[in-house]
Amino acid sequence: MKFLVFVDTHGDSEALKRIVKKAEEADAIICAGDITIFEQDMNKIINELAGTKKLIFIIPGNHESAARMENMCKHHKNIVFLHKKIKILGKHILIGYGSGGFSLIDNNLKKSIGKIKDTVKKHSGKKIILISHGPPFRTNLDLIADEHCGSKTIKELILQIQPDLFVCGHFHENFGVEENIGNTKSINPGPKGKIIKL
Repeated sequence: MKFLVFVDTHGDSEALKRIVKKAEEADAIICAGDITIFEQDMNKIINELAGTKKLIFIIPGNHESAARMENMCKHHKNIVFLHKKIKILGKHILIGYGSGGFSLIDNNLKKSIGKIKDTVKKHSGKKIILISHGPPFRTNLDLIADEHCGSKTIKELILQIQPDLFVCGHFHENFGVEENIGNTKSINPGPKGKIIKL
């Protein structure tokens, strides 16, 4: 299956047009958040994404409130609001955790790791995709000016469930950066997006 992954378009209409065009090559779309600048034109942006007619999995970034984004996504049958949720798509299992991006430790996510592990175990054999807005700690994805600023909790989750694909954003300096974390292909696709076959 071909997934178009992208993040951090921040209301850039040209970036959004490129994503919509690129979506023609994909079976489904994954967005790791920050499609707006503090929710400006969020409804319009979500409508444009929905217009691709592709199945879209989306989480909020630190520029969107989860409640408002979820409410807007409800109006579109092809958009799945994935924040703090797990969805099964054929041979794939998608896990989403959005917002934030500034905390080393996320206690709410930490409490959910056991449940996530149980769900993954129950669906053994499926390809796992983990989507987070913030990057994992001590990786090339969170390295800013020689300092690591990512999430230790996200890193812990990656190491424990070893998803096939991890998608994040948040740090614009790292657009396009890819790294293997154990067996996990990890990427900050940035606003240009990338097609990944999985």
